[in-house]
Amino acid sequence: MNKIIEQKFPLASEVLKGVGQIMLQENIYTGLLFTIGLFAGSASMGIAVLLASLTGTLTAKVLKYDKEEIKMGLYGFSPSLVGVALVFLFKNEVIIWLLVILGSIAAAMLQHFFIKRKIPVFTFPFIFVTWIIVSLLHHFSNIPPSPEYLTVPDLTDIDAFSSEVNGFGEVIFQASIWAGLLFFIGVYINSPIAALYGLMASAISSALSFHGHEPINEIHMGLFSFNAVLCAIVFAGNKKIDGALVLISVVICVIINIGLVNAKIEILQNAGGAFTLPFVLATCLVLPLKNYISRNDFFAKLED
Repeated sequence: MNKIIEQKFPLASEVLKGVGQIMLQENIYTGLLFTIGLFAGSASMGIAVLLASLTGTLTAKVLKYDKEEIKMGLYGFSPSLVGVALVFLFKNEVIIWLLVILGSIAAAMLQHFFIKRKIPVFTFPFIFVTWIIVSLLHHFSNIPPSPEYLTVPDLTDIDAFSSEVNGFGEVIFQASIWAGLLFFIGVYINSPIAALYGLMASAISSALSFHGHEPINEIHMGLFSFNAVLCAIVFAGNKKIDGALVLISVVICVIINIGLVNAKIEILQNAGGAFTLPFVLATCLVLPLKNYISRNDFFAKLED
């Protein structure tokens, strides 16, 4: 079915894969479920994710980037996050939609810069571009925050499963259990093991954050878990060592996350927050270990 859609509707396929690649899933239906989850929370964010992924994909086509990379959705995910972030943070005004388009173009170009040099930076283009745009908006405009940003749900009494699923939701700025569930299913249909490792990572990061005395409502919202979910998805696999890599990356990620939150760095606060920076840093720290293990015969024998 994926192949039929790719052949008949190639652009739609690339756009949806770009949305799915937010959680490293090259799957049309994953992207569709992510989009539905966003529309369920906010029509503006649903439109933003499609517009941004489309803009990033068309930018890659116009600039004649590698066709296979475009087909995989690699120029859609960072733009998608830029689009949703801006609509989530600011009130719905024309300038914000113009910046969604400009930011998506910039994110796609920056993604290509790193892809061409084979530097795995994951969502860093989203982080960098969004930091610049948000900082400029705070400095040169008086656009108020969006209602979604100002609304903080009271989740102090929710059950553990809902809390863990919220870790998936907050990857794309959603505090809704239904959005989180759709995102989890979206990952699961493409990679069950990645989804289950992500759920485990969300539980571990929540527990570590709880014992670190972080605000319980923010823990249940998934604000201390979504970066860990992404780490788990990156290192998820069928080998025994993969579980260890997931655990190591999650612990490092939580430490970085808590450290950045408690440091209250003014430049980060003015730029909208750390976003997925803890995920990027933790993953880049653990990737050399994974590469070393994959080249070492000793670890290969342990798997046998």
